[in-house]
Amino acid sequence: MRVDWSADELAFRDEVRAFLDAELTAGMRAVTRRMTSVYAPHELSMAWQAILHARGWAAPAWPVEHGGCGWSAAQRYVFASELAAADAPPLSPMGIGMCGPVLIGHGTAAQKAHYLPRILTGEHFWCQGYSEPGSGSDLASLQMSAEDDGDHFVCNGHKLWTTHANLANWMFCLVRTSQEAIRQQGITFLLIDMTSPGIEVRPILMLSGEHIQNDVFFTDVRVPKANAVGRIGEGWTVAKYLMEFERGGGVSTPGLKARLGRIRAMAAAEGVLDDRGYAARLSAIGIEIDALEAVELQILASLSQGDTPGARSSMMKTVGTEISQRLTELALEAAGDYGHAFQPHATAPGGPTPGYPPPRDQGHVGPDHSLTAAAKYLNDRAGSIYAGTNEIQRNIMAKAVLGL
Repeated sequence: MRVDWSADELAFRDEVRAFLDAELTAGMRAVTRRMTSVYAPHELSMAWQAILHARGWAAPAWPVEHGGCGWSAAQRYVFASELAAADAPPLSPMGIGMCGPVLIGHGTAAQKAHYLPRILTGEHFWCQGYSEPGSGSDLASLQMSAEDDGDHFVCNGHKLWTTHANLANWMFCLVRTSQEAIRQQGITFLLIDMTSPGIEVRPILMLSGEHIQNDVFFTDVRVPKANAVGRIGEGWTVAKYLMEFERGGGVSTPGLKARLGRIRAMAAAEGVLDDRGYAARLSAIGIEIDALEAVELQILASLSQGDTPGARSSMMKTVGTEISQRLTELALEAAGDYGHAFQPHATAPGGPTPGYPPPRDQGHVGPDHSLTAAAKYLNDRAGSIYAGTNEIQRNIMAKAVLGL
């Protein structure tokens, strides 16, 4: 696919490049290149968000009246492409990418006025309380209860696989406020202060050794009813709206392209590109990324007109995560024997790795380009599970698109 940018878009690209040259330090770039997760180290992510917010560029997809940029779809894509090419760290998606759009679409005026500015500054750092034991992809079966107690709900239950609950000071959460014959009814979308009495967070270690995920237990946690987003008992509608943005409302293909370029360079350095079969697989996945890019540009154009991603978000999530997993396989193959070493002290995990504390300036085995291959492979096994398994996404597409 060939994209021809206008003169104004090229000028905007140059503006973004100048900004990145001035604000994105060599140290920040180096840490980003050693990421082993979809999440940057927390301190780096927050520092970069502060820089973007100072420029007014933290939330490109938000409406201008709420702190967004008012950019066209082309500008948003150019911006994402330049960030990926420059090795800029990603921001946590929970606040700006998920909770923010939900509040803009379904929140009250008071909720928008209170929460949106704090999401932009990072004062509020969010986690997502969806999955429960036995209620993951079958999310409508969730049972965390929120009992009516005057102006408050009293919440009891257990959420798990909760990313960054150990760092977050707020959670957007699905709770059951009533038992109904149809499981999707009686669910409420609730904002919970993580400093509330009765909340306990316990770590879950990833296959790659990182502490990113958590169990969260709620015992008689009092939450004001004013923290409900949308109508009480109709949180499933709000949740579906959020998941459209979680699965396909951002810009992902520039990052996939950047990763492909790094893997190609690593394979060339290790002599793996001499294998015609390997080179052909690299080329094939590049074609798939180009095709995904065309769809993503169409979605961005629709979003700029006020539309939501709809069922296309399921397609983006499915194809994007499966391409990502195949990229980790190609990287691990190119790393060869160097991929066998587990050395998180030399990488930049998305959370602490118990037993391998910083400082991370100790020696390491093998070339720099192979350091993250094994850990990223292990971490990315979750890609086809989180945000709804890819099997569930295919069911959604079959029903919503094909009418099956």
